[in-house]
Amino acid sequence: MVQSSLQIHFDEKSIDEVFADLDTSRLPGASVGIAIGGRPVYRRGFGLASMELPVTLTPQTRMRIYSMTKHFTCLAYLLLCEEGKAAIDDTVGKYLPELHAVTRRVTMRQLMSNTSGIRDACEIRWFFSGIETTVAARDLLSLYRDIPDVNCDPGEAWCYNNGGFHILSAVIEKLAEEPLEAVFRKRIFEPVGMHDSLLRRVDTDFIANCATMHMAAAGGGFEKRYLAGELLGEGGVVSTVDDILRWLKHMARPAIGDAKTWAVLTASQRLHSGADTGYGLGLFCRDYRGIDTISHSGKGLGNSSQMIKVPGCDLDLVVVVNRHDVGAMELSARVLDACLGMPSDPKWNDTGRVSGTFFSPKSGRVIQLYIKDGKQMSLVDGVEEWQLGWGDDLVLRPNQASFSNIALRLCGQLSRPDSIREEYFGSSDELIPVRPESVRNEEGISGNFLADSIGVQMRVEADATAGQAVTVGRFGSRTHRLERLCGNLWRMRATDTTDWGGILAVESRRKEFTLRTSRTWAVRFRRLE
Repeated sequence: MVQSSLQIHFDEKSIDEVFADLDTSRLPGASVGIAIGGRPVYRRGFGLASMELPVTLTPQTRMRIYSMTKHFTCLAYLLLCEEGKAAIDDTVGKYLPELHAVTRRVTMRQLMSNTSGIRDACEIRWFFSGIETTVAARDLLSLYRDIPDVNCDPGEAWCYNNGGFHILSAVIEKLAEEPLEAVFRKRIFEPVGMHDSLLRRVDTDFIANCATMHMAAAGGGFEKRYLAGELLGEGGVVSTVDDILRWLKHMARPAIGDAKTWAVLTASQRLHSGADTGYGLGLFCRDYRGIDTISHSGKGLGNSSQMIKVPGCDLDLVVVVNRHDVGAMELSARVLDACLGMPSDPKWNDTGRVSGTFFSPKSGRVIQLYIKDGKQMSLVDGVEEWQLGWGDDLVLRPNQASFSNIALRLCGQLSRPDSIREEYFGSSDELIPVRPESVRNEEGISGNFLADSIGVQMRVEADATAGQAVTVGRFGSRTHRLERLCGNLWRMRATDTTDWGGILAVESRRKEFTLRTSRTWAVRFRRLE
């Protein structure tokens, strides 16, 4: 339900304060835009567009928006549906019959709503093969010819999936009979007046008036680092704050796309169980601290973005950041709080603090609860870190900076729970504690392993507590750190400054283990003799 009595408390100085630390002539920063009733009221840039040139960011500077691209891709497909060239519940196999049967059966709606259940080819490529090797779009798509297993059956669970949007891009190009660049330009950007927006497949070419992305370097400072290969409908668009403000205004009174298209694009989709996911087609459709919002973020090497629409007061917000150590989601949350007159640091119910490691026998999911700087924190599947707070219903949820639809209900004593019931984008899972006393002082898990389903080899060298793993995939290799959490659970993290990681659950005989990341579930590796 959209609130109709929201009041906007716009104060320019309070917004400036949010970005004060980025207001520098030495380091990269952020570009920000706010509109009320479709009229821009705040448009500013903070910091440098590139550390190599004395040029500051502006609302007219092109910047990569990464996954904010996704809803443009969904709209492009729905516009083709309006033309009678496709239908939203067509199967992938209707257009790409060469793919594996487990992928062919998925519907286009399931691709767009992240409920397809298929493996994420993009993550499989980045996680196991590294990010340095250039991979063409057609070569990445070829993974879906060969992968025979899935995370789950279609429609059973929500799982963020860049690879699904890679498939969607290929279908769009086949139906439109032209490149995705032309589809976006002719059908979306030009009609809306977004003349500075375009699909940029690679970051190694030259684009006029485009900011540099600044990746955190291992030794401190920043470095140039890109995702080698092509980005398509999963995250390939570069745009400006001014263009995104135009787009957000257009969303309120669309000139392209009929009412049915926009209704399905912005409606939260449901699982087969009937549970609401809080995600539409390339858009998050959920409340923020009790207020209905439509939003999407984007994050990659050296850059992040966030757009938010608050229909209840016709408030639009966009933040794009060109440095890896600052998050657009956190900044936009602070701006939204200021505009809506909310305390930036809400007083959570101080029920208590919880520590421990919890494991799901059903899904292999691992959640670690711990205290950092006096705050209740969680780490999900070894990589996704959130600050949590107690709601009045005694449920732990991410703090206001997160738009993730997750809630944790603790069963038993809060200081030593018997289990945790996790609710995640419409799915429910029970995790049990892994007690520290279950750790055995025994040899490590060194050896050579193979995941037949995804064609990845792994060489593990580890003692009882730590080590490293080298993975070799179809497109290259990557080195990871290993850290034993407790029992048979090991945390796996990339050795560079990227955020990829996962959890290894080792079989008692050390003949096999399963790997789970946030987007790749229960991949089984067997020991090679």
